[in-house]
Amino acid sequence: MVDKTSDGEREVGVDQEAVETSEVRLDDAELRAALEAVLLVVDTPAPTADLARAVDEDEARVAPMLQQMSADFGVARSGFDLRFAGDGWRFYSRADYAPYVERLLLDGARSKLTRAALETLAVIAYRQPVSRARVGAIRGVNVDGVVRTLLARGLIVEVGTDPTTSATTYGTTEMFLERLGLASLTELPDLAPLLPDVDVIDSLDDELLTDPRFAKLDAKRAHSSGEKTPDDDVSSSAE
Repeated sequence: MVDKTSDGEREVGVDQEAVETSEVRLDDAELRAALEAVLLVVDTPAPTADLARAVDEDEARVAPMLQQMSADFGVARSGFDLRFAGDGWRFYSRADYAPYVERLLLDGARSKLTRAALETLAVIAYRQPVSRARVGAIRGVNVDGVVRTLLARGLIVEVGTDPTTSATTYGTTEMFLERLGLASLTELPDLAPLLPDVDVIDSLDDELLTDPRFAKLDAKRAHSSGEKTPDDDVSSSAE
Protein backbone atom coordinates (compact mmCIF):
# COMPACT_ATOMS: atom_id res chain seq x y z
CA MET A 1 0.00 0.00 0.00
CA VAL A 2 1.49 3.42 -1.05
CA ASP A 3 0.75 6.71 0.74
CA LYS A 4 1.75 10.29 0.13
CA THR A 5 3.37 12.23 2.95
CA SER A 6 2.85 15.93 3.64
CA ASP A 7 6.08 16.90 1.85
CA GLY A 8 5.09 15.08 -1.31
CA GLU A 9 7.42 12.13 -0.85
CA ARG A 10 6.03 8.64 -1.27
CA GLU A 11 6.55 5.88 1.23
CA VAL A 12 5.50 2.29 1.20
CA GLY A 13 2.94 1.28 3.81
CA VAL A 14 2.54 -2.24 5.16
CA ASP A 15 -0.71 -4.17 5.05
CA GLN A 16 -1.31 -5.10 8.71
CA GLU A 17 -3.51 -8.06 7.80
CA ALA A 18 -0.79 -9.48 5.56
CA VAL A 19 1.75 -9.13 8.37
CA GLU A 20 -0.50 -10.98 10.82
CA THR A 21 -1.09 -13.75 8.29
CA SER A 22 2.63 -14.19 7.65
CA GLU A 23 3.35 -14.22 11.37
CA VAL A 24 1.02 -17.12 12.11
CA ARG A 25 2.02 -19.24 9.11
CA LEU A 26 4.26 -22.11 10.17
CA ASP A 27 7.50 -22.84 8.41
CA ASP A 28 8.24 -26.43 7.39
CA ALA A 29 10.06 -27.32 10.62
CA GLU A 30 7.29 -25.89 12.79
CA LEU A 31 4.60 -27.56 10.71
CA ARG A 32 6.32 -30.92 11.04
CA ALA A 33 6.67 -30.47 14.81
CA ALA A 34 3.01 -29.46 15.13
CA LEU A 35 1.87 -32.50 13.16
CA GLU A 36 4.04 -34.80 15.28
CA ALA A 37 2.52 -33.33 18.46
CA VAL A 38 -1.03 -33.86 17.19
CA LEU A 39 -0.33 -37.37 15.93
CA LEU A 40 1.07 -38.40 19.30
CA VAL A 41 -2.30 -37.92 20.99
CA VAL A 42 -4.69 -39.41 18.42
CA ASP A 43 -6.22 -42.78 19.31
CA THR A 44 -7.48 -43.60 15.83
CA PRO A 45 -6.06 -42.80 12.37
CA ALA A 46 -6.57 -39.08 11.71
CA PRO A 47 -7.64 -38.01 8.19
CA THR A 48 -5.41 -35.49 6.44
CA ALA A 49 -8.22 -32.93 6.45
CA ASP A 50 -8.57 -33.18 10.24
CA LEU A 51 -4.83 -32.77 10.75
CA ALA A 52 -4.81 -29.76 8.43
CA ARG A 53 -7.56 -28.11 10.46
CA ALA A 54 -5.73 -28.86 13.70
CA VAL A 55 -2.58 -27.05 12.57
CA ASP A 56 -4.55 -24.37 10.65
CA GLU A 57 -2.87 -25.09 7.33
CA ASP A 58 -4.05 -26.00 3.84
CA GLU A 59 -4.57 -29.70 3.20
CA ALA A 60 -2.52 -29.32 0.00
CA ARG A 61 0.49 -28.40 2.14
CA VAL A 62 -0.11 -30.90 4.95
CA ALA A 63 -0.55 -33.98 2.73
CA PRO A 64 2.96 -33.97 1.20
CA MET A 65 4.45 -33.12 4.59
CA LEU A 66 2.87 -36.25 6.11
CA GLN A 67 4.20 -38.38 3.27
CA GLN A 68 7.67 -36.92 3.74
CA MET A 69 7.53 -37.53 7.49
CA SER A 70 6.52 -41.14 6.89
CA ALA A 71 9.43 -41.65 4.51
CA ASP A 72 11.89 -39.98 6.90
CA PHE A 73 10.89 -42.20 9.82
CA GLY A 74 11.40 -45.24 7.61
CA VAL A 75 14.86 -44.16 6.46
CA ALA A 76 15.93 -43.29 10.01
CA ARG A 77 14.77 -46.71 11.28
CA SER A 78 12.98 -44.91 14.10
CA GLY A 79 11.24 -46.87 16.83
CA PHE A 80 7.89 -45.97 15.32
CA ASP A 81 6.35 -45.60 11.88
CA LEU A 82 3.95 -43.02 10.57
CA ARG A 83 1.47 -44.97 8.49
CA PHE A 84 -1.66 -44.20 6.51
CA ALA A 85 -4.20 -46.80 7.69
CA GLY A 86 -7.87 -46.85 6.81
CA ASP A 87 -8.67 -43.23 6.14
CA GLY A 88 -6.01 -41.48 8.19
CA TRP A 89 -2.52 -41.19 9.66
CA ARG A 90 -1.25 -42.58 12.93
CA PHE A 91 1.98 -43.51 14.70
CA TYR A 92 2.68 -47.23 15.17
CA SER A 93 5.49 -49.08 16.93
CA ARG A 94 7.93 -50.50 14.41
CA ALA A 95 7.54 -54.26 14.05
CA ASP A 96 11.31 -54.76 14.51
CA TYR A 97 10.98 -53.71 18.14
CA ALA A 98 7.83 -55.68 18.97
CA PRO A 99 9.60 -57.94 21.53
CA TYR A 100 10.51 -54.92 23.67
CA VAL A 101 6.98 -53.56 23.51
CA GLU A 102 5.53 -56.94 24.42
CA ARG A 103 7.88 -57.21 27.37
CA LEU A 104 6.64 -53.90 28.74
CA LEU A 105 3.01 -54.85 28.18
CA LEU A 106 3.42 -58.20 29.88
CA ASP A 107 5.14 -56.58 32.86
CA GLY A 108 2.40 -53.98 33.11
CA ALA A 109 -0.30 -56.61 32.90
CA ARG A 110 0.76 -57.97 36.26
CA SER A 111 -0.81 -55.03 38.06
CA LYS A 112 -4.51 -55.26 38.80
CA LEU A 113 -7.11 -53.57 36.62
CA THR A 114 -9.43 -51.01 38.17
CA ARG A 115 -13.13 -51.70 38.45
CA ALA A 116 -13.78 -49.24 35.62
CA ALA A 117 -11.33 -51.12 33.40
CA LEU A 118 -12.89 -54.48 34.26
CA GLU A 119 -16.39 -53.20 33.49
CA THR A 120 -15.25 -51.74 30.18
CA LEU A 121 -13.43 -54.95 29.30
CA ALA A 122 -16.57 -56.96 30.05
CA VAL A 123 -18.68 -54.77 27.75
CA ILE A 124 -16.16 -55.15 24.94
CA ALA A 125 -15.89 -58.91 25.49
CA TYR A 126 -19.65 -59.47 25.22
CA ARG A 127 -20.50 -56.84 22.60
CA GLN A 128 -17.47 -57.04 20.28
CA PRO A 129 -16.87 -55.68 17.78
CA VAL A 130 -18.00 -52.49 19.48
CA SER A 131 -17.05 -48.82 19.19
CA ARG A 132 -15.75 -46.70 22.03
CA ALA A 133 -18.86 -44.49 21.89
CA ARG A 134 -21.10 -47.53 22.26
CA VAL A 135 -19.14 -48.78 25.25
CA GLY A 136 -19.38 -45.33 26.82
CA ALA A 137 -23.13 -45.24 26.22
CA ILE A 138 -23.58 -48.63 27.88
CA ARG A 139 -21.50 -47.67 30.91
CA GLY A 140 -22.79 -44.11 31.04
CA VAL A 141 -19.33 -42.58 31.37
CA ASN A 142 -16.42 -41.54 29.18
CA VAL A 143 -14.19 -44.56 28.56
CA ASP A 144 -11.39 -43.00 26.49
CA GLY A 145 -8.74 -43.37 29.18
CA VAL A 146 -9.83 -46.87 30.13
CA VAL A 147 -9.76 -48.03 26.50
CA ARG A 148 -6.22 -46.67 26.15
CA THR A 149 -5.22 -48.64 29.24
CA LEU A 150 -6.73 -51.86 27.90
CA LEU A 151 -5.00 -51.31 24.56
CA ALA A 152 -1.69 -50.74 26.33
CA ARG A 153 -2.18 -53.92 28.34
CA GLY A 154 -2.76 -55.87 25.15
CA LEU A 155 -6.21 -57.03 26.30
CA ILE A 156 -8.13 -55.41 23.44
CA VAL A 157 -7.26 -54.44 19.89
CA GLU A 158 -8.75 -52.46 17.02
CA VAL A 159 -10.66 -54.89 14.82
CA GLY A 160 -12.31 -52.67 12.21
CA THR A 161 -14.72 -49.79 11.72
CA ASP A 162 -18.44 -49.41 12.30
CA PRO A 163 -20.21 -49.47 8.90
CA THR A 164 -22.65 -46.76 10.01
CA THR A 165 -20.48 -44.28 11.91
CA SER A 166 -17.00 -45.25 10.61
CA ALA A 167 -15.86 -45.31 14.24
CA THR A 168 -13.07 -47.69 15.20
CA THR A 169 -14.36 -50.90 16.76
CA TYR A 170 -12.62 -53.00 19.38
CA GLY A 171 -12.42 -56.65 20.32
CA THR A 172 -10.54 -58.80 22.80
CA THR A 173 -7.18 -60.43 22.12
CA GLU A 174 -5.61 -63.83 22.61
CA MET A 175 -3.96 -62.43 25.72
CA PHE A 176 -7.42 -61.69 27.14
CA LEU A 177 -8.43 -65.33 26.67
CA GLU A 178 -5.12 -66.49 28.09
CA ARG A 179 -5.55 -64.36 31.22
CA LEU A 180 -9.03 -65.78 31.80
CA GLY A 181 -7.95 -69.33 31.00
CA LEU A 182 -10.38 -69.62 28.09
CA ALA A 183 -9.84 -71.37 24.79
CA SER A 184 -12.34 -69.18 22.92
CA LEU A 185 -15.00 -66.53 23.43
CA THR A 186 -17.68 -69.23 23.37
CA GLU A 187 -16.48 -70.24 26.83
CA LEU A 188 -17.47 -66.88 28.32
CA PRO A 189 -20.26 -67.39 30.89
CA ASP A 190 -23.79 -66.61 29.73
CA LEU A 191 -25.20 -63.30 30.90
CA ALA A 192 -28.71 -64.64 31.50
CA PRO A 193 -27.87 -66.51 34.75
CA LEU A 194 -26.33 -63.31 36.09
CA LEU A 195 -29.58 -61.36 35.65
CA PRO A 196 -32.30 -61.42 38.36
CA ASP A 197 -35.32 -63.70 37.93
CA VAL A 198 -38.64 -62.28 36.80
CA ASP A 199 -40.08 -62.81 40.31
CA VAL A 200 -37.26 -60.76 41.78
CA ILE A 201 -37.87 -57.96 39.29
CA ASP A 202 -41.61 -57.96 40.12
CA SER A 203 -40.79 -57.86 43.82
CA LEU A 204 -38.49 -54.90 43.31
CA ASP A 205 -41.20 -53.16 41.31
CA ASP A 206 -43.71 -53.64 44.14
CA GLU A 207 -41.22 -52.29 46.66
CA LEU A 208 -40.66 -49.20 44.56
CA LEU A 209 -44.39 -48.53 44.27
CA THR A 210 -44.78 -48.61 48.07
CA ASP A 211 -41.61 -46.65 48.79
CA PRO A 212 -42.52 -43.09 49.97
CA ARG A 213 -39.50 -41.68 48.15
CA PHE A 214 -40.70 -43.14 44.87
CA ALA A 215 -44.24 -41.86 45.56
CA LYS A 216 -42.93 -38.32 45.96
CA LEU A 217 -40.89 -38.61 42.80
CA ASP A 218 -43.89 -40.00 40.93
CA ALA A 219 -46.07 -37.14 42.21
CA LYS A 220 -43.58 -34.55 41.01
CA ARG A 221 -43.45 -36.22 37.62
CA ALA A 222 -47.25 -36.27 37.39
CA HIS A 223 -47.59 -32.60 38.36
CA SER A 224 -45.03 -31.58 35.76
CA SER A 225 -46.98 -33.45 33.08
CA GLY A 226 -50.39 -32.16 34.22
CA GLU A 227 -51.66 -35.56 35.37
CA LYS A 228 -53.77 -36.00 38.50
CA THR A 229 -52.44 -37.87 41.50
CA PRO A 230 -54.44 -39.60 44.26
CA ASP A 231 -53.76 -36.61 46.53
CA ASP A 232 -55.31 -34.31 43.94
CA ASP A 233 -58.47 -36.43 43.91
CA VAL A 234 -58.72 -36.29 47.72
CA SER A 235 -58.29 -32.52 47.71
CA SER A 236 -60.98 -32.13 45.04
CA SER A 237 -63.51 -34.24 46.96
CA ALA A 238 -62.83 -32.29 50.18
CA GLU A 239 -63.70 -29.05 48.43
